[in-house]
Amino acid sequence: MYNLLITAQQLQALVQQDAKIAVLDGSFDLMNPQVAEDCFQAEHIAGAFQAHLDQHLSTHEASQAVNGGRHPLPQRERVAQWLGQLGIDNSMQIVVYDRNGSQYCGRAWWMLKWLGHDAVAVLDGGLQAWKALGGPLASGLATPGQARTFALRPPLRQLVLTETVLSQLGHPTQTIVDARAAARYRGEVEPLDPIAGHIPGALNRPFADNFTPDGHFKPADVLKAEWEQVLAGRDASTVVHHCGSGVTAVPNLLAMEVAGYSPTALYAGSWSEWSRTAGLPCAQG
Repeated sequence: MYNLLITAQQLQALVQQDAKIAVLDGSFDLMNPQVAEDCFQAEHIAGAFQAHLDQHLSTHEASQAVNGGRHPLPQRERVAQWLGQLGIDNSMQIVVYDRNGSQYCGRAWWMLKWLGHDAVAVLDGGLQAWKALGGPLASGLATPGQARTFALRPPLRQLVLTETVLSQLGHPTQTIVDARAAARYRGEVEPLDPIAGHIPGALNRPFADNFTPDGHFKPADVLKAEWEQVLAGRDASTVVHHCGSGVTAVPNLLAMEVAGYSPTALYAGSWSEWSRTAGLPCAQG
């Protein structure tokens, strides 16, 4: 079972073995969301389904949302129903990838863990690594398999809501790590949310720092050393990750696990929910 990362070679071996696998393409563009469908239909790993951030991995129906912000999580039951309709069930090894340096597909990885499914891994290096290996590609729309039941199990990753972040603010029992670029963290620019800045006391670890120039996660020992520097003696088990809308925080969460840390928590509402909630403190600098 692969439950963190999987290489293109390992995925190719599973395909050749005719293993029970499902592949999800989480490619996206925050500034141009409609591009995701065009990219998928132009080129994707053969047999993959699209996991569209807006359509499948978020909900914009308030009655169905678990949290606030720009990309609210759908209720677990809704996600399980969608997976079942694709023909995916709990017996399968699931692989998620994107063509964006793994900044979006982690959302699907985390959500599957949240549904209680441990056999899910991020394709290290994404679509580019698969193409470099000569892996089979397809174009057009994906055809769902025979509908199956995807059963919910106890969550394997912790979701933290705004009330909890606020109640623990400034306590040593909570270490907030902000995955946005340094300029957004400092409040110098803010292209998406109503207020610039960060949650008071949050540390900054831009998610892109976890990757090599070719889009692979850095080696575990390198990540370990870098995260030790970020935490500066703080207890890793207290970490709560966030970003703009709960999506690009996941590479930080995943990188900590690759480095050998135990699973940490995700504040999925992130800065987009925090900055839109009246009365919450915001910091700059």
